[in-house]
Amino acid sequence: MHTRRFLLAGGVALAGSGYSLAAQARKGHAPSLKKNHAAEASAADVSTGAAITPVGPVDTVARWACILDYDSGSVLLEKAADERMPPSSLTKMMTAYITFEMLRSGRLKLDQSLPVSERAWRMQGSRMFVPLGASVPVQDLIQGMVIQSGNDACIVVAEGISGSEEQFVALMNATAEKLGLKNSHFMNATGWPAEGHYMSARDVAYLAVRLIHDFPEYYHFFSEKEFFFNKIRQENRNTLVVKGLADGLKTGHTDAGGFGLCASSLRDGRRVVMALNGMPTSSARAREGERLLGWSFANFETAKILEHGTVVTQAPVWMGHEKTVPLMVAQDVSLLLPHGWRNDTHVSFDYQSPLPAPLVQGQAVGTVTIALSGNRQMTVPLIVGQSVQALGVFGRAARRMHL
Repeated sequence: MHTRRFLLAGGVALAGSGYSLAAQARKGHAPSLKKNHAAEASAADVSTGAAITPVGPVDTVARWACILDYDSGSVLLEKAADERMPPSSLTKMMTAYITFEMLRSGRLKLDQSLPVSERAWRMQGSRMFVPLGASVPVQDLIQGMVIQSGNDACIVVAEGISGSEEQFVALMNATAEKLGLKNSHFMNATGWPAEGHYMSARDVAYLAVRLIHDFPEYYHFFSEKEFFFNKIRQENRNTLVVKGLADGLKTGHTDAGGFGLCASSLRDGRRVVMALNGMPTSSARAREGERLLGWSFANFETAKILEHGTVVTQAPVWMGHEKTVPLMVAQDVSLLLPHGWRNDTHVSFDYQSPLPAPLVQGQAVGTVTIALSGNRQMTVPLIVGQSVQALGVFGRAARRMHL
């Protein structure tokens, strides 16, 4: 017995959609769509302000950047994406993640009120202005945290969940490790400048993906354009959300980290997640966020590669009532590609030939590998399209005599 391998270029009339690598992306194993020349982009590209993309360098004023396709996990753009940076209020995404976990587990309730300590009340920076000695509902605190970016709200939540901000920070770091955030370490719940407090742009983007995926029932808080607390109207600081271009997530700013933005947008069934930081002004942040979000949707397409139910080959059968059996993929398969790259995809099939009977419809007998310009992208199961019974004793004897 030996392995047979068939190669198709450009999909060869096989079409379909629906296969997703989102689970791999959320675990930090997202595949790259880079061609060789893009993967080999020089460090000079970064130093001159350009980010690396599958379609070549793209200039950006952001010092750190990472843009992901949500469903496939593909990296559309990156610039110093794994470099440690001051995350400022992008930190609050982790505080929100833990808060949502507590709500999901029942340890917190949206209508539950948490007490405001003097430490929370005295917290500087952006605030929702919680009154000293009052108790504030968790729902209001979440809104104050993700819409107004209230540092005081974060302290109230941290103390309410863990007893102190210090203990909450330990929970933040444990959660970061659990989520696979390799370049993140927290010293506080707010993003207040502190030595040893950092994230990477890639970690910010992956955390956003996890927030969207893990807590769809709470993600709507990030898309609210305003809220009222204590008779004060407070507007979302994310201008892309206010303009209706994104449905979340957060902005941030410190002197050390510059102006940052994490945003996600869903258009025509495709979701993009973007993390930018290190921009010089709030207006530059808004312009760059809008420009790169539009670029992400305009330059990529979902290419249909394989469809479940389409026979990709007829495999020889050993000692079966049928001499061959149709093989097909176990699910629809599609790839997110730059426009015009459809014909650069290659599909190969691996299975042991001949296949010994009996065979059961749906049985996995091999793999299908979809590659781009010779680089492995993904593998999916190759399955039997119909059942084949094994020959009886006399049938096997007759087949051997025939052979």
